Amino acid sequence: MEADTAKLQRETGWRPRTALADGIKRTVASYADALEQSRSVAVKRAIVTMAYRSNSSHVGAALSAADIMVALYFHVLRVDPNQPDAPERDKLVFSKAHASTALYAVLAERGYFPRNVLDSYSVDGGQLPGHLDRKAAPGIDASAGSLGHGLSIGTGFAIADRQAGRSSRTYVVLGDGECNEGSIWEAALVASSLKLNQLIAVVDCNGWQGFDRTEPLSPYASLADKWRAFGWEAIEADGHDGNALIHALDHQSVESRPTVVLARTVKGNGVDFMADTLEWHYKSPNDAQWQAAVEQLGGREGKG
Repeated sequence: MEADTAKLQRETGWRPRTALADGIKRTVASYADALEQSRSVAVKRAIVTMAYRSNSSHVGAALSAADIMVALYFHVLRVDPNQPDAPERDKLVFSKAHASTALYAVLAERGYFPRNVLDSYSVDGGQLPGHLDRKAAPGIDASAGSLGHGLSIGTGFAIADRQAGRSSRTYVVLGDGECNEGSIWEAALVASSLKLNQLIAVVDCNGWQGFDRTEPLSPYASLADKWRAFGWEAIEADGHDGNALIHALDHQSVESRPTVVLARTVKGNGVDFMADTLEWHYKSPNDAQWQAAVEQLGGREGKG
């Protein structure tokens, strides 16, 4: 084998259709896309399996946030699983904590703790609670559960980092239905008035809330305008497009103001019978549903 194809071209008349540099670039990009896809489906398989094993709910809300979490933890956040409490790290507040399996799954995939810890999710005597406890496992920066408080916690983190002279960024993952909470907008006003440009809110806009679609109360079309009216820079992105997400999440505001990324997602993404429905906010998959979901996500049948 030779890297120089001149001899082959002379003797056979063959001509390459792709330049070597371009071919290498395309090959590397293809492998990178495949790796990204494998991470995404691995996280989604773990989400479905945690709900199945624990007979718990909120699987749809976790699946809609999964790609956001993968983009954050593998491409955007400046973190080290071996130093989960490093003061200079970027921090993440997962405010829509009913979907905690999305955070647990990506933390395990990123290497914060062994994957078998996920088996202890929401079971008697288990390590991982249904809602977030920052002491339950490495990598959980804030306890959460009652909706509406995460942005206030994130604002506090951003203020503390500024006062300590750290360049750390704080990301807060919210639900679109959660944006109906008045406490969200109180925190938004404080953050913009203090010009906290190291604070980034990420809204998982899957179009559903507890009992209906979000549109009647929080129309997606005007959500960006609401955040801008509160002094934030607003960016919209496809919440299941890795490259678009990374570009939006890693954006640095040129002005001294916080940023919000409105990520348009599908509740239950990745599993056809769970997608864009309200019922999978509450249901737990039975044996057949779990097996079908895992197969759709590139896995195999069986509880192992």
